[in-house]
Amino acid sequence: MKVLLFNGSCKPHGCTYTALQEVAKALNEEGVETEIMQIGAKPIRDCVACGGCQGKGKCVFDDDIVNELIAKAANADGFVFGSPVYFAHPDGRVICALDRAFYAGRANFEHKPGAIVVSARRAGTTASLDALEKYLTISQMPVVASTYWNMVHGNTPQEVMRDDEGLQTMRNLGKNMAWLLKCIELGKREGIAPPEAQRSEHTNFIR
Repeated sequence: MKVLLFNGSCKPHGCTYTALQEVAKALNEEGVETEIMQIGAKPIRDCVACGGCQGKGKCVFDDDIVNELIAKAANADGFVFGSPVYFAHPDGRVICALDRAFYAGRANFEHKPGAIVVSARRAGTTASLDALEKYLTISQMPVVASTYWNMVHGNTPQEVMRDDEGLQTMRNLGKNMAWLLKCIELGKREGIAPPEAQRSEHTNFIR
């Protein structure tokens, strides 16, 4: 079993990374392999709704990390997406990356457990959690919870390491993710397959 942790901060070892590391440690202790993927500092283009990804399983734009994320998702059993908070909202490049990855490569995410982790100096965390969790719930992904909302506070990694409850929340998140992955694995061995979704209805509010 493997969990892909996506660090949506341009700082490779900043506050968001510190939180993800705590989740990864808990997963490793439970025998789950982990990989932290860095978003990096390069620009990430937004989705232009061209429809060119239909049936291809990847975005037509191949000049950033989005297709790499989609490819890694195919081999992952679970996900943790992390983002810093900017103006009470997730990092804009995280939104751009996930818009395209989930639209072009949704099949690689469906029915796999996912969680969101955010870091902030002070506020904006719950709004950011709400924005990012919608990617999971529209993709039939079981949302992994913890003993508090999945957030850490601090302006530096050193300050995050002093957020005792935040770090505890990260550890409990990792343990809950490992437990759910093991339950899913046992279900597969018993022949329990994911449900097949109905997709015949597709309406808007004008018709």
